[in-house]
Amino acid sequence: MGNISSDRNKKPVHGLLRTSSAWKVVACKADGQAAEVTSRLEFWKYPDLMEQFPFAHTIELTYRLKEGVLQVETVIHNHAVEPMPVAIGFHSFYRVNDAPPDQWTIHLGARDHVTLSPEGLPTGERTSVESKYADPLPLKGVRFDDVFTSMTRDASGRGEFWIQGKTEKVSVIYGPKYDVATVMAGDGDFTVMETMSAIPNAFKPGAPGGL
Repeated sequence: MGNISSDRNKKPVHGLLRTSSAWKVVACKADGQAAEVTSRLEFWKYPDLMEQFPFAHTIELTYRLKEGVLQVETVIHNHAVEPMPVAIGFHSFYRVNDAPPDQWTIHLGARDHVTLSPEGLPTGERTSVESKYADPLPLKGVRFDDVFTSMTRDASGRGEFWIQGKTEKVSVIYGPKYDVATVMAGDGDFTVMETMSAIPNAFKPGAPGGL
């Protein structure tokens, strides 16, 4: 159907909906202090999508921007009585502008580093982040295409990854349902800190590393 992209190892990546035109804006409001927009995708209405992922559901995404903070809320409505497998991920790019990338530092707010195979798939093994990386970690000479899990959380249950230059800082805050981060760095003037609700490959029954 042309809606599945592949990574450099020819493995499916980024799901079915990355370029879907089925999203519809259902609410939008703004004032002098904040703005928000909600989009909805009624997945169950599209036979071609249901053929690829046979679970009737609706997804709603709300983006809220206030005081320099962008909040993304995801709500999924399962329209069946049977449980539905779910893995949500956001592939977002970040940079700071007051220093070049080789002067940035990163905070890896997780306890476990997921061991990947040469094809980039989880093997089921994990190692301690604390034993492998400084905190914060200078990004000079470091290349990441790695998965981290078991977030370290504050009293409100939120986890955090961040990058920082001289004074500028970008934080990614992980809600309680998101316990996986994919980090990419070293390939440009940006760093990727993905928020994910499951380790990649989690849908495949019996897959190493799957949840």
